[in-house]
Amino acid sequence: MPRAEQFLRVLKPCGTFILNIKEKAVNGERHTYVIELILEMKKQGWLWTEEFVWHKKNSYPGKWPNRFRDAWERCIQFNKEKNFNMYQDEVMVPMGDWAKKRLKNLSETDQTRDTSKVGSGFGKNVSNWLDRKKAYPTNVLHLATETGNRNHSAVFPKTLPEWFIKLFTKENDWVLDPFAGSGTTCRVAHDLYRNSAGIEILPEYYQLAKENITPTQYLLFEESENETHYST
Repeated sequence: MPRAEQFLRVLKPCGTFILNIKEKAVNGERHTYVIELILEMKKQGWLWTEEFVWHKKNSYPGKWPNRFRDAWERCIQFNKEKNFNMYQDEVMVPMGDWAKKRLKNLSETDQTRDTSKVGSGFGKNVSNWLDRKKAYPTNVLHLATETGNRNHSAVFPKTLPEWFIKLFTKENDWVLDPFAGSGTTCRVAHDLYRNSAGIEILPEYYQLAKENITPTQYLLFEESENETHYST
């Protein structure tokens, strides 16, 4: 919470904070610290705007007596204000030819209105989608866990920060990763022509990040080395 207070202080009113987190199991049941954290951050002044689910398509196999393996993690969105920058068109996904296939299965009467199969009376006008090439995604991200930073204990693929950076920032905007780890977020931000800064308190991960980032990003870490390397 002391860190979250500083994140709230430095975040621009139009900015967004994404927290990737997953509650672990303790003594045979899921811990409640994620729920508790959300409630405490709301008290601190944050808006809990949205929650995304990262579906890890190739999660590690395993066996436990009372649960299956974890295949998803939370990506919780917090904001300072309700009006924030969000560039939804940057993360649209290809439509494919599903609309044309759907029309083939409908009668001429139903081709302009696909009636709900559950009898609710609601439906969708399929013809409106025939000429559309892309659609907006859902809040479930289906991404593999492949990464080159296997020396870090909490790795995620480049595609995860890439998706959120595209959604919430434009070129030349600033991206801050206060838990930089091996520097993945900073590297992706640089590749997308964003400015980036990272903070890491563990020396071994700090060194790993220095090896993984570009010379420009290296200076950002180097300038704050005394503060981040030894902070608690």
